[in-house]
This record gives sequence, C-alpha cells and structure tokens, in this order.
Amino acid sequence: MQQEFHLRPIGIRDNKPLAKVLREVLVAFGVPKTGTAYADPELDAMFEAYDKPRHTYWVVAQGNTVLGGGGIAPLLRGDAAVCELQKMYFDPQARGKGLGQRMMTQLLDQARSFGFKLCYLETMPNMIAAQKCYSANGFQYVDAPMGDTGHYSCPVWMTKSLV
Repeated sequence: MQQEFHLRPIGIRDNKPLAKVLREVLVAFGVPKTGTAYADPELDAMFEAYDKPRHTYWVVAQGNTVLGGGGIAPLLRGDAAVCELQKMYFDPQARGKGLGQRMMTQLLDQARSFGFKLCYLETMPNMIAAQKCYSANGFQYVDAPMGDTGHYSCPVWMTKSLV
C-alpha cells in the first residue's frame, strides 16, 4: 500500500535529502547553476536557514521520503512588510496531486501570521505549471525584481497582497 503525501515543518534530518531533490528539480528544468536558488549557500542547510524569526519551511513527504518543499522568509534587503516565497519545488512524483495548492495555502497563512503584507517570488519562464499555481492564488506579474535575492538569472517576478 502506497503511503499518503503529507506536509510538515522541516527537520534537521531533511537537509541532505531536500538539497538533493531541489537540485534535481532545478537541473531538470534547465535552471542556470548561477544566479538562481541552485547556487544559494543555504541549500545544504535549509533547516538552519529557516530556523529564524519570520521564516518557515515545509517539506512534502511520502512516508519518510522528502519530495520537495517551500518556504517563506523576509525579502532580503527589502521592505520589512514584504516576504519572499522561496524554494518551492517538488519531485515529479509529488506533482499534479494538489500538493502545490496545499503548500501555497500553508505558506501564505504563515506569512500573514508573521505580519507580512506582500509576498514576492521569482521564477523561470519555463516553469509554466508553477506560474499557473501562483496566478490561481492571486499572484500577479510585476515588471522588475524586488530586494536583493541574488537570483539575477530569474527573469519572472510576481507579487500577491496578503491583506
């Protein structure tokens, strides 16, 4: 019998399998290895990176197998009322099952509880399914990047009001 998918807060034991999944997804989508989440130093220590005030990261798992995740953090060098939806990537076996919507709801609710008023994200042009999920959740395209994420290779930017 196949185990159900579930969402849960990241644990320290998730660092290694999560880094592997995130890198595999990014490579599969042809994402550049510089100027994107692929190059972020926290990719190998996600638990520690999100174990801070106004940060959260949730994983999607099937049994004990981590299949992706997503996070919220204050936008680096941005307005204190703005958060960033970060590193929301799923292994192919976790896609098309409504998990993206569940994750989005969880993360946006958490962002509101932290007092954020606006959520920002960056993505790639070929991540069409992700953009559809974002749009369905009220994100709208904006003309320029915000903050200083270091993701100069991500040319698609979106925001959503949280109020």
